[in-house]
Amino acid sequence: MNDRILMSSPDVGELEERYLLNAFRSGWIAPLGPDVDAFEREVAERVGVAHAAALASGTAALHLGLLTLGVKPGDVVLTSTLTFAATANAIAYTGAQPYFVDSELASGNMDPALLEQALTELRAQGTTVSAIVPVDLLGKSADYSRILPIADAFGVPVLSDAAESLGATHHGRPAGSFGAASAISFNGNKIMTTSGGGMLLTDDGELAARVRYLSTQARQPAMHYEHTEIGYNYRLSNLLAALGRAQLTRLDSMMDRRRQVRDSYRSLFADVPGVSIFGGDDDAEDNCWLASVIVDPDVAGWSSTDLSAHLNAANIESRPLWKPMHLQPVFAGAPAVLNGNAEQLFRTGLTLPSGSALTDDQVGRVTSAIEEFVGVRV
Repeated sequence: MNDRILMSSPDVGELEERYLLNAFRSGWIAPLGPDVDAFEREVAERVGVAHAAALASGTAALHLGLLTLGVKPGDVVLTSTLTFAATANAIAYTGAQPYFVDSELASGNMDPALLEQALTELRAQGTTVSAIVPVDLLGKSADYSRILPIADAFGVPVLSDAAESLGATHHGRPAGSFGAASAISFNGNKIMTTSGGGMLLTDDGELAARVRYLSTQARQPAMHYEHTEIGYNYRLSNLLAALGRAQLTRLDSMMDRRRQVRDSYRSLFADVPGVSIFGGDDDAEDNCWLASVIVDPDVAGWSSTDLSAHLNAANIESRPLWKPMHLQPVFAGAPAVLNGNAEQLFRTGLTLPSGSALTDDQVGRVTSAIEEFVGVRV
C-alpha cells in the first residue's frame, strides 16, 4: 500500500538543516540565545508589531497573554466555540470560566453579533468579563473590524488567538497584530514550524516584558535565584528558534503552495452539487493553512463522513472541522451563546490534505481518490 498522505506534515529541508546546524555549532544549546533574539525581531517585523516573546507553544502564549491582561480566578473570558481545545484550556489554566460564542456560518469565526449579545447580558448580570479571545480559524482572520469596536465599547481587552493564521491578513493588516496581544503557534502541523513552539506578539512593551519574566520562572534580577511569585518554564530554545528563522524565510512560498492545493480542490468540486470550499468565497487574505469542504448530504447524496471513510481506505488522512468546545465533555455545562452554526460545520465539514510539503504526485493521489468517490455516486 502507498504511504499514508497526512493532512499537514512539516515542510523542512536543507535550509532548515543548515540553520539548525549553525545554531548547534555556535554552542547556544541551552534555552535562549542569539537565534531566539533574532527570531523574535524577524517575526515582529513580519507581523508589524513592536514586541515578540518566543515561547514553548501557542498555548503558553495564550496562557501568559491572559495572565498579563489581568485574568484571574472567577472571571469570565469570552472565546470562540469552534476552536482547538488549547484556546479553552489556557483560559481554564488561569482559573477563569470560558464562555463560548458561536460562529458565522461562512467563516466559522466568532459571530460579532453574538459577542455583543453576550457582553450585554453579562454586564446586566454584573459578571466580570476580563478578556475576549477570538480565534482565526484554519488560516482566516476573525472579523476584527467588528469585534474590536465592540470590545472597546465594553472596555474588555482582546487577546487574538492567531495560532492558525500567521501570514494571513484582515483588510490588509497582518494576522497577529490585532488586540492588546496575539498568540501564534509553530506546532508541527502549522503553516511554519519550530517542531513545537509559539510566540506572544504585542505593541505593549510592559506586557511583553511581563510575559518574558513569567516565562522564565519569574526569576528576580538577583545573583542568586530569587522568586516573589509563581513563574513558568515557557521559553523557546535557541535551536528551535533557528529552525523557525529558516521557516520564516519560506513562509510566503509555503502559503503559495497551500493555496495551489486548495485551488485544486476548488476546481475538483466546482461542478459537484452540494459541496463547497469552506470559506472559499472570501479567502484572498487567508494563509490557506488547511483546506476544508462543506458537504450538504441532501444535495450531494453523500456525507462528509462517507468521503472521509473512502479517503481513509486509500490511506489518505482527513478529519472533521473542530468539534465545538461547548460539546466537549470537559467543558460540559460551560456558558455559551449559540446559533447552531458551529455544530452544523462540525457535522458537514471535512478537512483534506493541505500541507505545503505535498508533492504533485500526492495531490494527484488525493484528487484521484475523490474523483473515484464522486464518480461512483453520480
